[in-house]
Amino acid sequence: MLAEVTRFLDIRPGQTVVDGTLGGGGHCHELARLVGDRGRVIALDRDPAAIARAERQLSGLPILVAQASYCELPLILNEVGCRGVDGILLDLGLSSDQLADRGRGFSFSSDGPLDLRFDPGAGKPAWQLIDQLSEHQLAELIYQYGEERFSRRIARKIVARRKSRPIRTARELAELVRSCVPHSNKHPIDSATRTFQALRIAVNDELGRLEKALQILPECLLPGGTLVIISFHSLEDRKVKHVFREHDQLEVVTKKPLGPTISEQQTNPRSRSAKLRAARRSKQ
Repeated sequence: MLAEVTRFLDIRPGQTVVDGTLGGGGHCHELARLVGDRGRVIALDRDPAAIARAERQLSGLPILVAQASYCELPLILNEVGCRGVDGILLDLGLSSDQLADRGRGFSFSSDGPLDLRFDPGAGKPAWQLIDQLSEHQLAELIYQYGEERFSRRIARKIVARRKSRPIRTARELAELVRSCVPHSNKHPIDSATRTFQALRIAVNDELGRLEKALQILPECLLPGGTLVIISFHSLEDRKVKHVFREHDQLEVVTKKPLGPTISEQQTNPRSRSAKLRAARRSKQ
C-alpha cells in the first residue's frame, strides 16, 4: 500500500519522517527519496537481520537506522536531538525476509526452530512457550490472540503430543494444528495461521507494545504531522481505531480503514488482510 502511505503522509523535501517497522526497507527507500538530501528518515526495527540488511542496501541515503522498537521512539529522538517529526509509519505485518528465513519459524513449512521472535536475543522462543504453558493457558492464549475457535482442541493435542515428543519446528506445529481445524474452501488462509499469529503476538508482546506506542507516538509528531498504521488483524485494528478516535491530540484522516487494491492483492496475496488508518496531530 505504498501509494496510500505516501499520499497520507504527504511528505515534502527536507522533512523528517519515521519508518517504525523497517522490515525489508521498501517503504523506507521511498520515504528517503521523498524527503531528499535535506531531509531524514529514522528507521527502526527490533529484528537485527533487518538492521543489517538496511545498513548494506540503504547506505548513502538520508536514513538513520537503529535497532529498537517503535515504542522507544521518544528515546531515539532525544538521542539524535530531534524535537519532533513530520510523519510516522508503522507497517505491523511480517516482512518477506522474515518469512523466507527458514531458521526462525515464521514459515509454516520451516524445519528450523519454532522461534517467532523478531529479536532472537530477547524473550523466549515459541517452542519454549508451548512446552511450559498448561493446557488451559495455551487454549486461552490461542483464543485471545489468534481468535481461534478450536483453541481448546489445539491446546489439548499440543499437551498430549509433548508428553512423548515435544514440538520444535514450525512444520510440526502447523501439521498438528491442521489436524485439529476443519478445512474450509470458503476461507483461503491456512488453518495454522491463527495459532501462529497468537504465539507470535505472545512472544513479541506485540499488543502491549502497540498500546504503549499509540499513547506516546502522537507526542512525537510536530503539529500537522501524520501517523499512518497498517494492521493485519482485528486485534491490532481495534486498538488503532479506538485511540485514533479518542486521543485528544489526533484528528482522524481515514473515516474507514483502507484496504489493498485488487491488483495489489493479486501481486501480494499476504496484503489482503491489511487495513490502513491515518490520523493527524492537531495544530493547536
